[in-house]
Amino acid sequence: MDSGNVAWILASAALVCLMIPALALFYGGMVGSRRILNMMMMCFGGASLVAVLWALFGYSMAFGNSVGGLGLIGDVAEYAGMGQLLAEDPAASIPPILFAAFQLFFACVTTALVAGAAAGRMKFGAWMIFAGVWATLVYFPIAHWVFAFSSEDGSVVGGWIANNLGAIDFAGGLAVHMNAGIAALALSLVLGRSHGWPKVEHAKPHSRPLVLVGAGLLWVGWFGFNSGSALSAGQSASVVFLNTAVAASAGLLAWALVERIRNGAATSMGAASGLISALVAITPACGAVSPMGALAIGAIAGAVCSLAIELKFRLGFDDSLDVVGVHLIGGILGTLLIGFFATEDAPNGVSGLFYGGGFELLGVQTLATAAVLVYSFVVTWVIAQVIQRTVGLRIEQEDELRGIDIAAHSEFAYLTDEDPVDLGAPRAQSL
Repeated sequence: MDSGNVAWILASAALVCLMIPALALFYGGMVGSRRILNMMMMCFGGASLVAVLWALFGYSMAFGNSVGGLGLIGDVAEYAGMGQLLAEDPAASIPPILFAAFQLFFACVTTALVAGAAAGRMKFGAWMIFAGVWATLVYFPIAHWVFAFSSEDGSVVGGWIANNLGAIDFAGGLAVHMNAGIAALALSLVLGRSHGWPKVEHAKPHSRPLVLVGAGLLWVGWFGFNSGSALSAGQSASVVFLNTAVAASAGLLAWALVERIRNGAATSMGAASGLISALVAITPACGAVSPMGALAIGAIAGAVCSLAIELKFRLGFDDSLDVVGVHLIGGILGTLLIGFFATEDAPNGVSGLFYGGGFELLGVQTLATAAVLVYSFVVTWVIAQVIQRTVGLRIEQEDELRGIDIAAHSEFAYLTDEDPVDLGAPRAQSL
């Protein structure tokens, strides 16, 4: 095994793990002061549960040999418990168990992203049930479709999008961001609007510095997310690293410019959101485009997503932290723009429309996009409906208005002189 590759993927896995607390800070700063602990607990709790499921059967569902050779789901028993990965594979450039650990954090981050649509109004227990079922029925299968590649000798069959369709998703535009974004839309529709929406005074961002810190840490983690997906420390990872850096910068500037033109000021929230929007968009495309293509994709994502966040007001759904406007729209943009900006000089080695490749790649990317959107939305909607009709999704109105932290976790993030020292046990109906 190549020790340099092993060291790089170990570091990349740690960087992707950093994205979980970074997301908790990013989301936490965007909610009211009496909602921050619950928001952060949703990120940490959901991610931890998914990590356990990944070890039990998730990795096998995502990267096991495709059942029936159909490319839909991996054999759940093949790597159940992951003990089969303890033996060293002399033919691999990195240990298979390291790849499993790297991909584990992709599953954790994706699930945590969905939490942003339910901020401040979803029972914590209901969220944990949702996170586990959603990862099992939605993320693991789609990860198989997109990330599981067939072996050269045909002994291992991977997912249909990666192998039969041949769509490009270098690091997770389809499986991570678009998947989480459309799931957030389905969950928000079933969950319903916050009381007083859209003018929810108690839900306004309480700490813009936390949002910026979280966004900055996410940017750092994204280098492991994208460059680590090259699975080696070489030219491909280097190209992806630069593309990720310049795209993010272009997105921040584009969002700020649109804000300045439309509203007269470039805000810190807008800067953070523009940065994340561009990172989302470059994720699928980072191995397919040149640095100039990355700049274009980042700028387009920053500008378009700054307008897309208004969709929730026009269409009437309460996507509390703009998961739809940023991750769904950004993921769609990045995936489809590959069909225009891809160049065969980049690591993926294919050309899009602007480089003489015709419309074929754009058609492939569009089909993959449609498949993920339809499957994720429908299954997520069903999962949310079942939980709603059994244990219930929403906390009590009183608890929502005074802040979910005290009701669900018996804690305040920031104590004042008026707050009781002994908060007691969490209220059962709000768990």
